Amino acid sequence: QVQLVESGGGLVQAGGSLRLSCAASGIIRSINAMGWYRQAPGKQRELVATITSGGSTNYADSVKGRFTISRDNGKNTVYLQMNNLKPEDTAVYYCKVSIISTTDYVPRDYWGQGTQVTVSS
Repeated sequence: QVQLVESGGGLVQAGGSLRLSCAASGIIRSINAMGWYRQAPGKQRELVATITSGGSTNYADSVKGRFTISRDNGKNTVYLQMNNLKPEDTAVYYCKVSIISTTDYVPRDYWGQGTQVTVSS
């Protein structure tokens, strides 16, 4: 099967930085788009940033200029560098990865377990 393991969340003061990682493992043939989403208490899950297999990126307006998404294809890992964090960035952050497994050629979305990011004012 396929597993996603996230790491890097935590508590940070406003203006600080954190780096999230999400590593995919298992029966992987190839990986397409990778992305980060977040869900704050009482709110819907929202897109933060995505990156295609070719390296094209897309960001939510609220994080442009502060967050950077990147990927290491050799390690099947996606990263989210978060700088100048604000209290409104507080949320559980989830990675989502489109993976084609070795069992067939159908791309499927897999979600990480989520990691808490808390920004204090």
